[in-house]
Amino acid sequence: MTSFGTIIRELRENRGLVLRQVGAALDIDQAIISKYEKGERKPNREQVLAFEKFFGTKPNELLIAWLSDKVVYQLEDEDVALKALQVAEERIKYIRKKRK
Repeated sequence: MTSFGTIIRELRENRGLVLRQVGAALDIDQAIISKYEKGERKPNREQVLAFEKFFGTKPNELLIAWLSDKVVYQLEDEDVALKALQVAEERIKYIRKKRK
Protein backbone atom coordinates (compact mmCIF):
# COMPACT_ATOMS: atom_id res chain seq x y z
CA MET A 1 0.00 0.00 0.00
CA THR A 2 2.46 2.53 -1.24
CA SER A 3 1.56 6.10 -2.08
CA PHE A 4 1.99 7.62 -5.53
CA GLY A 5 4.85 9.81 -4.29
CA THR A 6 6.74 6.93 -2.73
CA ILE A 7 6.40 4.87 -5.89
CA ILE A 8 7.74 7.57 -8.20
CA ARG A 9 10.62 8.33 -5.82
CA GLU A 10 11.57 4.64 -5.73
CA LEU A 11 11.30 4.36 -9.52
CA ARG A 12 13.47 7.43 -9.98
CA GLU A 13 16.10 6.34 -7.46
CA ASN A 14 16.21 2.75 -8.77
CA ARG A 15 17.03 4.13 -12.20
CA GLY A 16 19.70 6.45 -10.80
CA LEU A 17 17.87 9.56 -11.95
CA VAL A 18 17.87 12.94 -10.27
CA LEU A 19 14.80 15.14 -10.03
CA ARG A 20 16.19 17.45 -12.70
CA GLN A 21 16.32 14.63 -15.27
CA VAL A 22 12.76 13.49 -14.62
CA GLY A 23 11.53 17.07 -14.64
CA ALA A 24 13.20 17.80 -17.97
CA ALA A 25 11.77 14.65 -19.54
CA LEU A 26 8.23 15.40 -18.34
CA ASP A 27 8.38 19.20 -18.54
CA ILE A 28 7.55 19.47 -14.82
CA ASP A 29 9.60 21.60 -12.45
CA GLN A 30 11.87 19.46 -10.28
CA ALA A 31 10.63 21.22 -7.14
CA ILE A 32 7.08 20.16 -8.02
CA ILE A 33 8.17 16.55 -8.51
CA SER A 34 9.89 16.69 -5.14
CA LYS A 35 6.61 17.80 -3.59
CA TYR A 36 4.79 14.93 -5.33
CA GLU A 37 7.30 12.50 -3.89
CA LYS A 38 6.83 13.92 -0.38
CA GLY A 39 3.03 13.95 -0.70
CA GLU A 40 2.95 17.72 -0.28
CA ARG A 41 1.29 18.27 -3.63
CA LYS A 42 -0.84 16.15 -5.95
CA PRO A 43 -0.35 15.78 -9.71
CA ASN A 44 -3.22 15.84 -12.15
CA ARG A 45 -4.33 12.80 -14.13
CA GLU A 46 -2.38 13.75 -17.25
CA GLN A 47 0.82 14.08 -15.23
CA VAL A 48 0.23 10.68 -13.62
CA LEU A 49 -0.13 9.13 -17.07
CA ALA A 50 3.06 10.90 -18.18
CA PHE A 51 4.91 9.38 -15.21
CA GLU A 52 3.54 5.94 -16.16
CA LYS A 53 4.79 6.32 -19.70
CA PHE A 54 8.17 7.72 -18.65
CA PHE A 55 8.87 4.98 -16.11
CA GLY A 56 7.21 2.21 -18.13
CA THR A 57 5.21 0.91 -15.20
CA LYS A 58 2.50 -1.72 -15.42
CA PRO A 59 -0.66 -0.28 -16.94
CA ASN A 60 -2.61 1.75 -14.38
CA GLU A 61 -0.15 1.08 -11.52
CA LEU A 62 0.49 4.77 -10.87
CA LEU A 63 -3.07 5.76 -11.71
CA ILE A 64 -4.42 3.38 -9.07
CA ALA A 65 -1.94 4.66 -6.47
CA TRP A 66 -2.89 8.26 -7.32
CA LEU A 67 -6.62 7.57 -7.11
CA SER A 68 -6.27 5.69 -3.83
CA ASP A 69 -4.26 8.61 -2.41
CA LYS A 70 -7.14 10.91 -3.31
CA VAL A 71 -9.69 8.66 -1.63
CA VAL A 72 -7.60 8.26 1.51
CA TYR A 73 -7.05 12.02 1.73
CA GLN A 74 -10.80 12.62 1.58
CA LEU A 75 -11.86 9.87 3.97
CA GLU A 76 -9.02 9.29 6.44
CA ASP A 77 -10.69 11.19 9.30
CA GLU A 78 -14.21 9.86 8.73
CA ASP A 79 -15.50 7.26 11.18
CA VAL A 80 -17.73 5.72 8.52
CA ALA A 81 -15.09 5.72 5.77
CA LEU A 82 -15.09 1.97 5.21
CA LYS A 83 -18.87 1.81 5.01
CA ALA A 84 -18.87 4.74 2.57
CA LEU A 85 -16.35 2.91 0.39
CA GLN A 86 -18.54 -0.21 0.38
CA VAL A 87 -21.55 1.82 -0.69
CA ALA A 88 -19.49 3.60 -3.36
CA GLU A 89 -18.27 0.26 -4.70
CA GLU A 90 -21.84 -0.99 -5.02
CA ARG A 91 -22.91 2.23 -6.74
CA ILE A 92 -20.06 1.96 -9.24
CA LYS A 93 -21.01 -1.63 -10.03
CA TYR A 94 -24.65 -0.59 -10.47
CA ILE A 95 -23.78 2.33 -12.76
CA ARG A 96 -21.48 0.21 -14.92
CA LYS A 97 -24.06 -2.57 -15.20
CA LYS A 98 -26.71 -0.04 -16.16
CA ARG A 99 -24.49 1.38 -18.93
CA LYS A 100 -24.11 -2.02 -20.62
